[in-house]
Amino acid sequence: MSPRRKEKRVVALAGAAALVAVGLNLAFSAVAARRRRKRQELPGFTAQVNLSATEINRLADRIIAKSKETYDAVAAVPLDKVSFANAIAPLTELDAQQFPLVQACLLPRMVSPSADVCRASAEAEKRLDSHFLLCRQREDVYRVVKAFTERGERIGPEATRFVQCLVREFERNGAKLTQTKRKEMEKLRSHIDDLNLKYIQNVSDLTKFLLLSEEELAGMPLEFLKDLEETDGKRKVLLTSYHVTPILEHCKVGSTRKLIAVAYGQKGGKQNVAILEKLVQIRHRLARLLGYSNYSDFAIEPRMPMTSRKVLEFLEEMSEQLSDLANRELGLLKDLKMKEEGDAQFGMEDLLYYMKRAEQHKVDLDIGEIKRYFPVQLVISGMLKMFQDLFALRFEEIKDVEVWHDTVRLFSVWDASSSDHMGYFFLDIFSREGKYGHTCVVALQNGCLCSNGTHKVPVAVLLSQCPKEFDGNSALLRFPEVVRIFHEFSHVVHHISNRATFSRFSGLRLEGDFAEIPSLLLENWCYESVSLKMMSGFHQDITKSVTSEAYQSLKRRRDMFAGLKLKQEILLCLVDQIIHTSEDVDINDLIKDLHPKVRTYILNNLDSLYFDYL
Repeated sequence: MSPRRKEKRVVALAGAAALVAVGLNLAFSAVAARRRRKRQELPGFTAQVNLSATEINRLADRIIAKSKETYDAVAAVPLDKVSFANAIAPLTELDAQQFPLVQACLLPRMVSPSADVCRASAEAEKRLDSHFLLCRQREDVYRVVKAFTERGERIGPEATRFVQCLVREFERNGAKLTQTKRKEMEKLRSHIDDLNLKYIQNVSDLTKFLLLSEEELAGMPLEFLKDLEETDGKRKVLLTSYHVTPILEHCKVGSTRKLIAVAYGQKGGKQNVAILEKLVQIRHRLARLLGYSNYSDFAIEPRMPMTSRKVLEFLEEMSEQLSDLANRELGLLKDLKMKEEGDAQFGMEDLLYYMKRAEQHKVDLDIGEIKRYFPVQLVISGMLKMFQDLFALRFEEIKDVEVWHDTVRLFSVWDASSSDHMGYFFLDIFSREGKYGHTCVVALQNGCLCSNGTHKVPVAVLLSQCPKEFDGNSALLRFPEVVRIFHEFSHVVHHISNRATFSRFSGLRLEGDFAEIPSLLLENWCYESVSLKMMSGFHQDITKSVTSEAYQSLKRRRDMFAGLKLKQEILLCLVDQIIHTSEDVDINDLIKDLHPKVRTYILNNLDSLYFDYL
């Protein structure tokens, strides 16, 4: 995603909803009624969530017109008469009023069952992105804001931070550049967007597949094989994560794992390597145009390290500290491969499979059996009960409200102690065609104080792709899916609990370094006995929750191969930093020449295979 889209699109990935007790059956199917329900007033929430294509187009027009009007008014303020009231307050109020309207235009692209509505939403997104970028490039408004900073007017700390962020956004978008350089910047950014799109299209090609025999797929679960399309006596394996990951985890045939891993890694092939190298060049030119040494410094400047040098030092230090642990873990996997296949040559394609095998040896846990303890409805109800208890909240469902699909539910959130109204969240967790394919949270409205003294409350949407009930049988979740939903719902609670005065700092719009911290901390509850018992119950008898032995095994499984996993993350970070601190780069040469101190032990063993992936 380009920097301009990151700064103007606030779709934060997270999650969930509300209920009262552990064994409570949510009965989602019983709630389904009419597709379009009556519109009713929701105190503190101003946006509509089920717009038609025509309504989206009109709303986008109004947003752009009001934004231009406000920016024009600020630009007209004489530089010797600037004040917070006439230069800054109009922009804070504009953000507060327009954020929920913008999100009302963007959400349908992710959730609407109507193709026309999705198209209108996608088109509105392009128009709004383009407009907001132009706003942040307005030299006349930038001069007024800078004049205000030089006057030294006393304002509060949050207002001071808002002005600092405003100035930074203007300057990062070229407001200080000459007209000629600004046009050059626009060409570079347009080229970057085009290359990004081509790269993603190449990687996202869903038509590529391999045909494999059942012998080549030895070790795969029967239910997985049944789901594969059969062609000329062979199984059609799509080169998507839904097929590739299970095969890399379970297939006993090493040559099949290598075939799949290389084919999957080569999606986009040499074309994408060339695109990446071109992107590096253009990003470097953009960064230099804006006054930065390289693109990495430009990208990191708003974050805590502030410079690429500090990031590289941190990564090197972490890599060195993990080396002993990672080497011991790799040795364990090599020993397992020698025992099973009689071959010590360990490849990237072996990593997931032998991690699984090691887990089976060291952890007394049947993941397939554990899944039977996590019916979707029970997981959701238990999770919501957990968050209500943890944060002294009360969730109340609001019925007969207009939503974009019959399975969507809306809840209001209250402070259980003071009975203060805190916000709302929508729960849209079941899979359907055309819906966004990952679990995430969309911030629909930010909590903030408006100029007229009224409060806007935070509003969030949890999106997921949970399976639906079938023939009256509750759908089951894999444990990683349970953790993912819990993680995402933590973002929802974080968003709704925020008490910022300005929309700019509300909930999910906080500083990027901190965005994931609350959810990463809270997801650890998924490995504690008290919370697992709330969220689990055998699908045929929900009074039987996950045993204490099982949750201890889940915790041990989580902590296994921590060194290996972190080393892989560090490798990706290092490659990213190294290529973006350069003006020009040959990706293959870079991988070959990575300094031994920062190279992962995996690449020390697997150079040739890694190049096959590229």
